[in-house]
Amino acid sequence: MVVWIGIIIIGWLLALLVNYFSDVLPFTRTITKAACHKCDQVIPLLNYLTLQPCPNCGEKRSTRAWIIQIAFPLALLWFDFYPPYRVGIWLGSLLLVYLLIIAIIDLEYRVVLYQTTIVGVFIGLGLGYYLHGFQNTIFGGTAGFGIMLILFYLGIGFAKLMARLRGQTEIGVALGFGDVTLAGVLGLILGLPGILFGLLLAILLGGLASGIYLVVLVILKRYRLFSAIPYAPFLVLGTIILLYRP
Repeated sequence: MVVWIGIIIIGWLLALLVNYFSDVLPFTRTITKAACHKCDQVIPLLNYLTLQPCPNCGEKRSTRAWIIQIAFPLALLWFDFYPPYRVGIWLGSLLLVYLLIIAIIDLEYRVVLYQTTIVGVFIGLGLGYYLHGFQNTIFGGTAGFGIMLILFYLGIGFAKLMARLRGQTEIGVALGFGDVTLAGVLGLILGLPGILFGLLLAILLGGLASGIYLVVLVILKRYRLFSAIPYAPFLVLGTIILLYRP
């Protein structure tokens, strides 16, 4: 029981890190005091740690913040019963912090920050070397980056073609260059051939989610041609499936 209480406390603290970086980095690109997104006033540390509303304007903390604070400790308890066979409970918990920050920021702000990518390169090199050696780490990173770069340029070409056919000047593309760099980082972590399976999972999961999303838009009569969804969460999810199996 004491061990479980300790795991819950550590999970709560790690969840605070996920929420903090997800709240701050999209606006400041660096480590600063957390501020209210409505009134831009700094939130006192105690209020922020306890997920209290902004004392200045009363803005409540996001639903995402509460979900992360509850789900992360539960995930660590799950790891205690069924440890990830590749990374273990504690290394896996720290990596999960990084992966969730990437996924949340892309979901909420449609961007993969270069700051998180740079940190990810160091994480990927260290973790990749630990998991499968230096050669597979480099090959995995190169393969992940290269494959996504090809898909990125194919997406741009397809978008330009459709724009020309429709007589438009611009159509948004599905993949951003941040997705390309993220695939390189995940390739370092997964190695080769792991990154190939990770990308395949991401493509399948992204296709399934896109199909459901478009059906919902059609039902709600809010469909627009080439409606895009953030892709980094699916890259992250594919990596989690491969690394966090018991």
